[in-house]
Amino acid sequence: MEQDTDLTVDDLRELVATFRDIARRETGKELPDDPREQLRRSVNAVFASWNNPRAGVYRKLNNISDDLGTAVNIQQMVFGNRGETSATGVAFTRNPSTGVKELYGEFLVNAQGEDVVAGIRTPRPLAELESVLPAAYAEFIATMKKLEDHYGDMQDIEFTIEEGKLYLLQTRNGKRTAAAALKVARDLVEEGVISKDEALQRIEPDQLDQLLHPALDPAHGATALTRGLNASPGAAVGRVVFDADTAAACGEAGEAVVLVRWETTPDDIHGVIAAQGVLTSHGGMTSHAAVVARGMGKPCVAGAGELRIDTDAKTATIGDVTLTDQDIITLDGSTGLVFPGALKLQPPQITDDFREVLGWADDVRRLGVRANADTGPDAEKARELGAEGIGLCRTEHMFMAADRLPVVQQMILADNVDERAAALEKLLPMQQSDFEELFTAMTGLPVTIRLIDPPLHEFLPDLVEQSLKVQRLEDAGAGHETELAEARELLGHVKRLSEMNPMLGTRGVRLLMLFPEIAVMQTRAIARAAAAVAAQGLDPHVEIMIPLVAYSEELKRMRAVVADTLAEEATGIDATIGTMIELPRAALTADQIAEHADFYSFGTNDLTQTGVGISRDDAEGSFLNAYIDMGIVPANPFASIDPDGVAELVRIGVSKGRSVKPNLKTGVCGEHGGDPASITIFESIGLNYVSCSPYRVPIARLAAAQAVLGARQKDA
Repeated sequence: MEQDTDLTVDDLRELVATFRDIARRETGKELPDDPREQLRRSVNAVFASWNNPRAGVYRKLNNISDDLGTAVNIQQMVFGNRGETSATGVAFTRNPSTGVKELYGEFLVNAQGEDVVAGIRTPRPLAELESVLPAAYAEFIATMKKLEDHYGDMQDIEFTIEEGKLYLLQTRNGKRTAAAALKVARDLVEEGVISKDEALQRIEPDQLDQLLHPALDPAHGATALTRGLNASPGAAVGRVVFDADTAAACGEAGEAVVLVRWETTPDDIHGVIAAQGVLTSHGGMTSHAAVVARGMGKPCVAGAGELRIDTDAKTATIGDVTLTDQDIITLDGSTGLVFPGALKLQPPQITDDFREVLGWADDVRRLGVRANADTGPDAEKARELGAEGIGLCRTEHMFMAADRLPVVQQMILADNVDERAAALEKLLPMQQSDFEELFTAMTGLPVTIRLIDPPLHEFLPDLVEQSLKVQRLEDAGAGHETELAEARELLGHVKRLSEMNPMLGTRGVRLLMLFPEIAVMQTRAIARAAAAVAAQGLDPHVEIMIPLVAYSEELKRMRAVVADTLAEEATGIDATIGTMIELPRAALTADQIAEHADFYSFGTNDLTQTGVGISRDDAEGSFLNAYIDMGIVPANPFASIDPDGVAELVRIGVSKGRSVKPNLKTGVCGEHGGDPASITIFESIGLNYVSCSPYRVPIARLAAAQAVLGARQKDA
């Protein structure tokens, strides 16, 4: 017996008796025979299902509130298992994978709906229903069109045919891939079913990530080794490596590798650049690895807590599985899953539908969309994806290259101004070259360059590692005196520059106030780069941003340093000078700071840390997920801006700044600049632009349009 339809009446009686025995054994009660009691239990079961673990996971995945609740529909039963003139099936009005307007669905003759999805029998293509039950088929095809026209969207329909009569069980807007969502939206507009505005509101902005990065083939069927946070979308395949130098060397040799670290640091940037993707056992959605990977369009799985890394042995252990530097793994940064071996990848899908629909969004949105970019290639990619300039260039990222780090360290370790000036003189042409790339890629568009921001000790060896190196040399004894003396001297410098809380220590404008010659060097490089690009007939638009300002006097003095340097260069290049608002005090005194600023850009990553009082790297790896699960916070505040706290600081900062300068240009350059929910808030505040990672630019463009359309609906 191969089919359920082969069961006899006696077989079915025996099966019913078996099911009743199982229910009695599991519940301790008989199944009720009273129809009202059966109905009451069925209704209660649906309501109870709202709180089962699977439902909780689904809601979290789709950002559905736990407080929303569910409902029960009670329908008369119809039967698709009453012989060869009965059937059941599922159909979509368009192909949910491609969006093509074609017949898409399956059915079974003499079956109930569960049989189609349970795999008891292999369903038949919907097109074959025409030859089996032609009248019901014709009626169903006509009904599919009516439903799609009525709802103005692709429908997912469940149906039953009982002895030749067609019944619809349910219809709903069909789930679809990103490529299908764009095609369906565009086609429905061209068919006159919906307007462009309606089409824009049908697309989930975050879905566009599927189109911008390589993705796993959905049919891979592999079992994951572990799961972390889906910190940067896309998929990558490569050999496991455990340090940035190896990753860089392998990348230069053309080998695909995945960098596996406890967490990355700025020192690892060359390895991240060379790797296909990054896997960390620590950190969160806005950790260093996540932010840098997103900016480069590389997949990253962060905070995979099961991962135990031994960098000396070059192994990573997950349960009873041990990976070595000879093993290949596959990362899925869109889901946070890590797989053994090399799985098949699908290439990015930038289609005509993508370009057309995003063009509609550009016609609607008010907010400008810029990119966070530190290199020429990143800037070119951002412009290709629709960026209207660079909202944040983090110059400290430019110092980590292997040929520059020794010069930076020479600058840091200088004993006097002259020695520091000599090192800065070496860095100046390097910086100028960097800025020329950016101005060239973004000709005619604004480029906001932030002066160096992180603590200087980040450019030096780790304190613990350097201490261990000194200890090893001391233990080695005679013959290592010179090396030991150098190691001790470097350790002294590292100790001198180390701080208990470096993120709130000597960084940003504080560092520049102590060493203004750094700001002078960077300003000279910017001015000379702009002049060189202009001499080629291009059009550089220069904006210089001073970071971590808390007091108006800081900005006043540092603005003077920058302005004087620009005047000394006498290049004829106009540059605006502004600041990054990333401290609560700066937001609350924005009217004072505005007197010395041509523009503001809110650094919402640090504004969240300082405003809420939590460290993003520590919080995401410890209590924050528990807070989300317990409903204390609605979402990760580093992924989607805290609407009542941090967003209010932005609102206050904009209001106070514009009370002094009504036309003050304001933007956001934190990771929130690419988050749709945050963009809706920024639209309501009245910012001029948002800036985000290059690969999130299309998402921001669509979200900015949806924010305008949403506001119109509220006002209507």
